[in-house]
Amino acid sequence: MFAKVGQKAPDFSMATTKNMDTLDEVVTLSDYQGKWLVLFFYPLDFTFVCPTEIRGFNSKLAEFQSLDAEVLGVSVDSVHSHRAWINTSRDAGGLGGLDYPLASDITKQVARDYGVLIEDQGIALRGLFIIDPEGILRYQVVSDLNVGRSVDETLRVLQALQSGGRCPIDWQPGERNI
Repeated sequence: MFAKVGQKAPDFSMATTKNMDTLDEVVTLSDYQGKWLVLFFYPLDFTFVCPTEIRGFNSKLAEFQSLDAEVLGVSVDSVHSHRAWINTSRDAGGLGGLDYPLASDITKQVARDYGVLIEDQGIALRGLFIIDPEGILRYQVVSDLNVGRSVDETLRVLQALQSGGRCPIDWQPGERNI
């Protein structure tokens, strides 16, 4: 069974970079109860498109948090690889710091549960999921490995979901619902 919009999001338990010194903090879906969660999967650390997305979410983190949403990035890499990538300067191919955690799906089970695992390659597609405060999956988009996502579109969709109404094409925050 894969994750499906309108249903309870699959639970997870993953080690994260929340504590960069010890790497001993684990997150579960229930940790985000009462908040919106933007959960996104990316293929691998130390690659080309992934840092553009991760930095993009980081640059808009305050906007997500102002909407009572948390951001969690996930790949099949270890937390040790995540920490090394975060601590590596941008000039050297790293992230150069990050204000939200990256989670390690080293067993690949979470990517499998969310339907984004490329089994024969052992990596995840670019999957993005918005989960509401009650743990219901409200939005998902999955794309090929070579195409990055739009952080602004993710913010727009989050705000549309939070509006509680029907939002027409290209709806923007502040516009009326139909």
